[in-house]
Amino acid sequence: MAFYPDERIGLFIDGANFYAAVRALDVEIDYSKFLEEFRKRGRLVRANYYTALIDDQDFSPLKKMVDWLDYNGFNVVTKSAKEYTDAASGRKRTKGNMDVDLTVDALLATEWLDHIILCTGDGDFCPLVRAIQNKGVRVSVVSTTVSNPPVASDDLRRVADAFIELDDLAPLIARPQRHSDHDSV
Repeated sequence: MAFYPDERIGLFIDGANFYAAVRALDVEIDYSKFLEEFRKRGRLVRANYYTALIDDQDFSPLKKMVDWLDYNGFNVVTKSAKEYTDAASGRKRTKGNMDVDLTVDALLATEWLDHIILCTGDGDFCPLVRAIQNKGVRVSVVSTTVSNPPVASDDLRRVADAFIELDDLAPLIARPQRHSDHDSV
């Protein structure tokens, strides 16, 4: 994928889907390195992270991460997730889709960006990618196909201007793996 030093770049991260890709690869992202990597590739104008949060949880690792992102260069967009019991299975489920929020923000950003990096593998974003491209803005998708099953939709990969395999990017943006004492034996 070609990046140009003077192009205005925006990161749009679908938190739930990106987390699924990261987890499928068993990688822990260092979001400082993540920002720095895309700053090297152009003029990073905006880095948006979208996620739903459960309001009534006193402590959540996601809330801690969201706070860190918010203080360290990301524009975090959240909404309240709703917990419900699935009638068919009787299992507790959580609903909190951020797709519309991400879509609206990305479309508005086409006025002042040259290249949108969409961090998701969700094929529901194909119409968004085409709409962005119709406004003259390039779209790269960051996700993974090497996981089993692949997280990235084949349709999304086809419609994007470029696909960046998260597994290839991981050495540049991952936290170092922690080793316990018995790992070295």
